[in-house]
Amino acid sequence: MPSEIMEPASPERISAFPEDVLIVEDDVIIALDFEETILGFGVKRVRTAARVAQAFEMIAERAPDFALLDVGLFNEKSFAIAERLDALKIPFAFVTGYGPMVAFPAAFADRPILAKPYSADALKALLTRSSDNGTTR
Repeated sequence: MPSEIMEPASPERISAFPEDVLIVEDDVIIALDFEETILGFGVKRVRTAARVAQAFEMIAERAPDFALLDVGLFNEKSFAIAERLDALKIPFAFVTGYGPMVAFPAAFADRPILAKPYSADALKALLTRSSDNGTTR
């Protein structure tokens, strides 16, 4: 029986996901779940921030290729982070468990939203879509 020949991954497959994802999430369990799931997809680097100031520091240190922003962070909202990412042309999506009850600024009305609890398939589609649109660096 002939052995199966493994082909090298195509460039499209290699770039199916962003290389560096920033997760802004204040719930440690949810952040760890996101991180584990995203790393399982083959993303090379995942960083996590729990507060707005910490996210700004991480963005200044090294801009991510994509970001997931929990809308409600302790006593803060992530909209200031979204403004910064938008100015830097870095794609991002909001994450929320509040559904349509969240009032998004008009500037972000067209941004993708990942509902909590999320499915791995929905997260994978979101990350793939960000790369397919050529929006990651």
